[in-house]
Amino acid sequence: MTVTIYTQTSCTSSKKALQWLRDNNITYKEKRITSETLTLPEFKRILSMTEDGTDEIISKNSKDFKNLKCDIEQLSIQELYDIVKEHPKMLRSPILLDEKRLQVGYNEMDIRRFIPRKVRAYELYEMQRLSYES
Repeated sequence: MTVTIYTQTSCTSSKKALQWLRDNNITYKEKRITSETLTLPEFKRILSMTEDGTDEIISKNSKDFKNLKCDIEQLSIQELYDIVKEHPKMLRSPILLDEKRLQVGYNEMDIRRFIPRKVRAYELYEMQRLSYES
């Protein structure tokens, strides 16, 4: 499975997530949303995988969001996409996703969900074995 990671230039969390993916030999495809326009299908896919909708992916502390004079909850998906396309820095970063999982932001524990299940199970087995031997 390949992880797609949407990053922003000069974002510390994006850099940490990229490094983590490399360190854990996770195959990924990076897309810099500040230089490569997010497509409407990509945006819809991200939005469809959220639990909290726009609250999960839109940074309400961003300067671009604060300068908006509209209620994003009242916008259609197309209207919201058009705004995000013009102001990609409104999106939180990084955004990581594969076929089943979505993670917004970098969290050392949560990002482990992208390690294949077999590997996680083996690591757990090894930790348990070592704890019994101690």
